[in-house]
Amino acid sequence: MRPFQYSRPSSLTAAAGEMGGLLAQDPDAPAAYLAGGTTLLDLMKLDVARPERVIDLSALRGELGHVHPGATELRLGAFARMAEVAAHPGVIADYPVIAQSLALAASAQLRNMASLGGNVLQRTRCGYFRDPSWPACNKRTPGSGCAALGGVNRAHAVLGTSEHCIATYPGDFAQALLALDATLVLAGPQGSRTLPFGSLHQLPAATPHRETTLLPGELITEFVIPARAWTRRSLYLKVRDRESYEFAVASAAVALDLDGDVVREARIALGGVATIPWRARGAEDALRGLTLTETLAWTAAENAFAAARPQTHNAFKIDLGQAALVRALLQAAAMEIRP
Repeated sequence: MRPFQYSRPSSLTAAAGEMGGLLAQDPDAPAAYLAGGTTLLDLMKLDVARPERVIDLSALRGELGHVHPGATELRLGAFARMAEVAAHPGVIADYPVIAQSLALAASAQLRNMASLGGNVLQRTRCGYFRDPSWPACNKRTPGSGCAALGGVNRAHAVLGTSEHCIATYPGDFAQALLALDATLVLAGPQGSRTLPFGSLHQLPAATPHRETTLLPGELITEFVIPARAWTRRSLYLKVRDRESYEFAVASAAVALDLDGDVVREARIALGGVATIPWRARGAEDALRGLTLTETLAWTAAENAFAAARPQTHNAFKIDLGQAALVRALLQAAAMEIRP
């Protein structure tokens, strides 16, 4: 790990002001916010991240660590811990896909440390990105190439890829937020604003090093998830190489509003198979207004992967992802929902 300067501001205003001052001096200032640290510290140890200033935000947990379920929405502070939210009775009862996506992530130790805001901003687990001895990584060094395209790419994406990057987005919580149409509250040197969660992550295209639409120095302060007819009938299904402590090979966050067996509305997001949290809108359209059967679920799943572009070692993800989505849809339809 390289040497760096450290500070621990006592408020959000102070943190944003400090970062704003650094960016005013140098728009490309090598500075980073530190929340739970479960991603940043790993990348610093690997010499992938090289901040010269680390701004520790741990003092903000009292201000931004809340979990507030309400009649019309769920508000989650970005500094709430994953384990705390996963175990909250109101989240489990009314937003099960949120609780499940957090409970199935990482290890118990990491869930006790990791913040919600940091979790959705975690970076890819692509081995070529995380090992600087591989020079060709457009996400780490723009314009250098993509070693994964001609390398071992079993874990890589089949959706949302480009000729410049096929790295998979690794998180779980983001798929649940995407399926439930969450909104972000943001703060930074430029002030506060809101952003639909679906607008946060960027496809790699020709600039895979630009992963989000956050403005320089901006951070997430809160997640707002609206209560809708489909939030209680929701679940997260995760398929991985081992039962626990592993990233998804394929996953599905599903939320349904049913009239008997007829789908009034469906919300579907896929994980483990795409470069960003992936909303399967074509699959949603294939379900809407029809009776949910296993045959219809397979039609929706095939639609979800219609644009898939497999690589040498990961074509199996298409069949696996489709099967996972079918299973998630049928399990969601069979849920018993309390009045």
